[in-house]
Amino acid sequence: MTRGGRTKSRDEAERRCIATGETQPKAGLIRFVVGPGDVIVPDVAERLPGRGIWVSADPAALALAVKKNLFARGAKQQVTVPADLAEQVETLLARRVIELISLARKSGKAVAGFEKVKGWLADGHARVLFQASDGSERGKSKLWTPEGGRFFGCLTADELGLAFGRQHVIHGALAAGGLERRVVEEASKLRGLRGTYGEHIAGKDTKDV
Repeated sequence: MTRGGRTKSRDEAERRCIATGETQPKAGLIRFVVGPGDVIVPDVAERLPGRGIWVSADPAALALAVKKNLFARGAKQQVTVPADLAEQVETLLARRVIELISLARKSGKAVAGFEKVKGWLADGHARVLFQASDGSERGKSKLWTPEGGRFFGCLTADELGLAFGRQHVIHGALAAGGLERRVVEEASKLRGLRGTYGEHIAGKDTKDV
């Protein structure tokens, strides 16, 4: 069982956060490696070679890891931590979420625009609702989180626009299957780093990522 009482699946790998000392599923952690010149490098896609160093997707945890020089301890060697490491992680995570949504759109699993999203929500096709953090609260409140689904509002209208090849997007939806799980996991990490900034709970359903 996990700390929240949820039964952990056998294939759900766990890692230990160097800042909090807690062991949790990788979905809630960010991987770092020691790059060229012994510089700490974020590995949000978890593909870079080398020993993984894991930190919870939380600004306080990341700040503590930097302040206490915990990356050196995790790497078991002296390392250089970039001054803008937190900004690097946020930028890379945002880019990853945007890319995943874009891939989902190309496969027909994501749509944008108020009417299209509303239609997907009404017929039960939508599994995830995402809305721009800087969009109109009045407009966003007219849509709702899919029953049993997820909501996130950690991307700006410009960032969502990049995912759909437009100047900006306020409302978007993702269908079940395909990249749904990966989008939700990465968006959850981004939300963790960005805190509650711009977060809006759609409609009457308060269930989010």
